[in-house]
Amino acid sequence: MTRQLSQEEIDAVFQNIQGRQAERAGSKRAALFDFRRPDRIAKSQLRAIHQLHDNFVRNLVSSLSAYLRSYLIVNLVSVEQLSYSEFLECLPSPTCIASLSLKPYDGNAVLELNSSLIFPILEILLGGDGKLQFSAQREITEIEQVLLDGLFRLILRDLREAWKFVTQIDFAIDTVETEPQFLQILAPTEAVVAVAIEIRIGDSIGMMNIAMPSIIIKMMRQKFDQQWSLRKSASTDVEQSRVLELIRSSLLQSEVLLAGPTLLLRDLMNLEQGDILSFEVPVGRPVEMILNGRKKYRGEMVASGRRAAFRVLDPFQDRLP
Repeated sequence: MTRQLSQEEIDAVFQNIQGRQAERAGSKRAALFDFRRPDRIAKSQLRAIHQLHDNFVRNLVSSLSAYLRSYLIVNLVSVEQLSYSEFLECLPSPTCIASLSLKPYDGNAVLELNSSLIFPILEILLGGDGKLQFSAQREITEIEQVLLDGLFRLILRDLREAWKFVTQIDFAIDTVETEPQFLQILAPTEAVVAVAIEIRIGDSIGMMNIAMPSIIIKMMRQKFDQQWSLRKSASTDVEQSRVLELIRSSLLQSEVLLAGPTLLLRDLMNLEQGDILSFEVPVGRPVEMILNGRKKYRGEMVASGRRAAFRVLDPFQDRLP
């Protein structure tokens, strides 16, 4: 064959070759990796830590309300992985920041309370109502640190109780600083798990931040897999007692009904004074007490002074004798 290719056909061949090379190059494209933000723990473990601190927040709101004798709201805002330098940059200055030992583990965690929380709390502890007439942006004094010891002990107690379902950690304060940059207990590039908690006391709103080294949490991965699965499957006696205390003051609607037969509308309209309506229920048969729409107890009607009352005989069963 002596046929020669035209210029258009030659260009089409080169375009097809270039397109195939581009596809192969695209399939081998490298993914960017930021070595300053290493992913040290799995997302499943991060979700477990989120649930763990969610339980910590629920316990903390009860403890703080009783300790301060004041109504407050505590919300878990976020749980994320950051470098230690990024965590410090997010903190205000001045503030109240403490280094926490994590015995029996080597290393330290960080607990920080904003000044917008510290001074209203100090006002309440000293007998005030927590409503400051001015915005206090200063360092806390040594006397104020002593007054805050009880608050820190309460927070660390609830934090210890929340973590004990995974492992026993004895949280204790080593040092307290007022400037975040003074607390260089970790390398700037070290990864930490940062927990942000919002606390509202009256009109004052502030943040409590906790940071734990990711390398320590990674060491607990096997304990997370074991203990957290057990925690999901069954609640402990402590949890059941706590839930019972929370719902003990709830209001329930109670009814004691004498069930009768169905009645035709025409018979109901023909009822007159003196007519007797038979319920077809033996006089000695127990009646049922209904709580919030559910049958709960069997009992009998009795007289208490000039009022009718209900005497509980036994819990309700599906099959009555």
